[in-house]
Amino acid sequence: MEAIYRKKHTVHISDVDFSRKLKLSTMFVYFQDMATEHAEKLGVGRDVLLKDNLIWVLASVRADIERYPVWNENIFVETWPLQPDKINFERDFLVYDENNDIIARAVTNWVIIDMNSRRLKRSKVINSEFPEAGRERSIDCSLGRINASGSMSEVYRKTVGYSDIDMNEHLNNSKYLDYIMDCFTIENHKNYFTKSIEVNYIHEALPGDTIILSKGIDEVNDGTVYVEGINESSNSAVFKSRLKVQAKRIISI
Repeated sequence: MEAIYRKKHTVHISDVDFSRKLKLSTMFVYFQDMATEHAEKLGVGRDVLLKDNLIWVLASVRADIERYPVWNENIFVETWPLQPDKINFERDFLVYDENNDIIARAVTNWVIIDMNSRRLKRSKVINSEFPEAGRERSIDCSLGRINASGSMSEVYRKTVGYSDIDMNEHLNNSKYLDYIMDCFTIENHKNYFTKSIEVNYIHEALPGDTIILSKGIDEVNDGTVYVEGINESSNSAVFKSRLKVQAKRIISI
């Protein structure tokens, strides 16, 4: 069994935004696809788990980006799992350019839930031990709860539709990134880029759910922005995120 799974990706035109740089949501698609493929190689893929009505669900993630790859660029993504604890399955990622320089890092935390009850299952349910990668963590951090330090202001509302859901019939984890990025204007995106992002996926969102997207600026920690989504009908948090943004250039005010 491969402890580390590596794959080449070519950045296609459908993967980039107006700046010809990879969209953050597309990077998360790469992570999701590679986690799925590696799980299959390790014998704990989707089809195996579905026999017991189980599915993998992403619970939290942090990604740090040195630079965003551009249209037509070839990049290489590596991923490896850590040994699980009672509930959590951690998995790391590194993104390299063609010079073998690291341009992005990510740590993720996955859980297994029952497809019917949507309840968490203990890790021992799959009775699997992963091969040791012998690697340091891609980011030296712990994924914890995210709480905004100040007030949040509503930006827009989004109803989950057909194009947002995946095979598990809920809002796909990469789509949350699009929702988050849509909380910023085009001018924001032209002048700033996301250097780091952490997301807590708290409650799944289903087709027809309306999510209230709100944004808040951390007045103490410069460059920190919080974005969260609240289910309109239940008033419960769907996700919470914290972003570190950085200016692309000096802006005259």
